Amino acid sequence: MAGILHVVPTPVGNLEDMTFRAIKVLKESDLILAEDTRTTGKLTSHYEISTPKQAFHMHNEHKVVDRFVEQLSSGAHIALVSDAGTPGISDPGFLLIRAAAAAGIEIITLPGATAFVPALVSSGLPCDTFYFEGFLPPKKGRQTKFEKIAASDRTVVLYESPHKIIKTLGQIVAYCGSERPVTISREISKKFEETLRGTAAEVLAIVEERGGLKGELVLCIGA
Repeated sequence: MAGILHVVPTPVGNLEDMTFRAIKVLKESDLILAEDTRTTGKLTSHYEISTPKQAFHMHNEHKVVDRFVEQLSSGAHIALVSDAGTPGISDPGFLLIRAAAAAGIEIITLPGATAFVPALVSSGLPCDTFYFEGFLPPKKGRQTKFEKIAASDRTVVLYESPHKIIKTLGQIVAYCGSERPVTISREISKKFEETLRGTAAEVLAIVEERGGLKGELVLCIGA
C-alpha cells in the first residue's frame, strides 16, 4: 500500500503560528523533507519532533525526486516543508508534488501559513480577486511583467528582497504611474511587523528616506 505525501506549511515568523495538526503530522511521518534542515531543525526542536530530516531544495530536487517517489510508493509517509510558508508557493516542492500525483500517490496539503495572504488582506486593497506574481524575474522578462501589472484591473501581489525594493518601487512608478496605490508588508508575524501604505511615489519616498527596508517583503499594487 502506497504512503502519503503531506505538504505542511510552517510559520513565516512566529513559531506559535504552527497548527496542532501540522505538529501531529510532522511527529507521525516517517521522514521530513526540508528546504534547509538547520532551519527546520529549530522548528522541530521547539516542538520536540524527532522525525528524521533530509534536504530537499532547488539545488537537488531534480536529482532526488524519483527516490522519494519510490519511498512513497513503498508505503512511506513523508512530510514536505519549506523554510517558511507553504511549499510550492515561491518555494521548492512543485516537482515532488507533480511526480507524486503522476505516480498515484495520495497528497494531503494542510492549510496554514503563507506570507502573501495576510499581506493582501491587511493592504486594504480589493482582494475579492487578485493576481499573485511571486518574485519578478531579475532581468529578462521584467519589463514585460511590469507592463502586465500596469494593465491589470485587479490587485497584484509580489514578493521582493530588501536589496531590490527601491529599484522595484521606482519601476512601479515608471510603468504604473506615481499615483498607483501600493502597500509593503514586512516581517509578517514577527516582532517588527508593519505595513506601509500610500501611492507608489509616497511609499518610494518613505523607503528611500529610511535607506531601504529589512526583512521579508510583500508588495501589493492596486489597480
